[in-house]
Amino acid sequence: MDATLTIWAAIAACGIVTFLTRLSFIAIHGRVNMPQWFQRMLTFVPVAVLSAITLPEIMIQNGAVNLSPLNPKLLAGIVAVFVAWRTKNVWATIAVGMAAMWGFRLFTGA
Repeated sequence: MDATLTIWAAIAACGIVTFLTRLSFIAIHGRVNMPQWFQRMLTFVPVAVLSAITLPEIMIQNGAVNLSPLNPKLLAGIVAVFVAWRTKNVWATIAVGMAAMWGFRLFTGA
């Protein structure tokens, strides 16, 4: 099989599997009574996904964990978490986090 065709077949297969897994939750919503513990567990999914996406970007630099106080991403992330906790406003969190990132980069030279 041609390599290009294999890549396109893999992309199509991944797309179909992703679509079906997402569709399955939409299709059964309201038709199946889920246990209370499962519904409670689902409320943590967005936080877990957001953490899995953002934490590596914030903490890993050049293939290593960077917990240095000179890491502008880490400092801006801490500021953004504090703003999110206090305001519960997504736009304020993004704006303050980006401003903090810009300021810490300017200050640290990173």
